[in-house]
This record gives sequence, C-alpha cells and structure tokens, in this order.
Amino acid sequence: MKKQYRVKNSREIESIIKEKNFKSSPYLTIYKKKSETGHFRYAISVGKKIGNAVERNRCKRLITAVIDNLNINLESSYDIFIIARPKMKELSYDLIYKQLEYLFLKQKLLKGEKDD
Repeated sequence: MKKQYRVKNSREIESIIKEKNFKSSPYLTIYKKKSETGHFRYAISVGKKIGNAVERNRCKRLITAVIDNLNINLESSYDIFIIARPKMKELSYDLIYKQLEYLFLKQKLLKGEKDD
C-alpha cells in the first residue's frame, strides 16, 4: 500500500479518535472520520500486550494484507484507525479477514452501504 494511504501524524490519529465514531469486536476496534484528502487512509496500532515485536509486526502485516484485499470495496473518503486487541494473536488470516469485513460493514465503510 502506498504511503499516501497511511495516517502517520499523531495529531491526525487523535482527531480520528476524538470523533468517537467506533465499532469494536473482541479482536479489533475501528475508528472512522471523514477524510479531507479525498481518498481512503488508515493507521494501525498494536500494543505490547499482543506480544514481542515479531508477533506485533505479524499482526500489522496481516491487517495490512486484509486492507489491501478489501481496498477495492472500501469507501474512498474516510480515515480509519485500527486497534488490535490481545486476543487477535490467536486468529488466522481468514478469521482476521472476516472480523475486519464485519467491522467495516458495521461502520458502513464498504461501497454500497449508506452512511447515517
């Protein structure tokens, strides 16, 4: 995924969280905010409770791979912030895909879903 699709600035991440528009599952939490850039951007946070650096990087890579696969169907005008919870390290790629797809549907981030 290109750098233009990542939210890197901590102020931008804080502004996404301040919107308080989030959905969560036992494995992941997703915050969303309308984007000023006109295209989809995301940030991922994986805490130390997940495990050592190898396990945290694995979680980030899996989430990024799922977003790459879902990118075709994602709404283009949102910034999202994904927080991985400790239970996530138990999941395989397929289950992470299902969890993210479920949360994106709940957040109405997939094309064809109406925003409230």
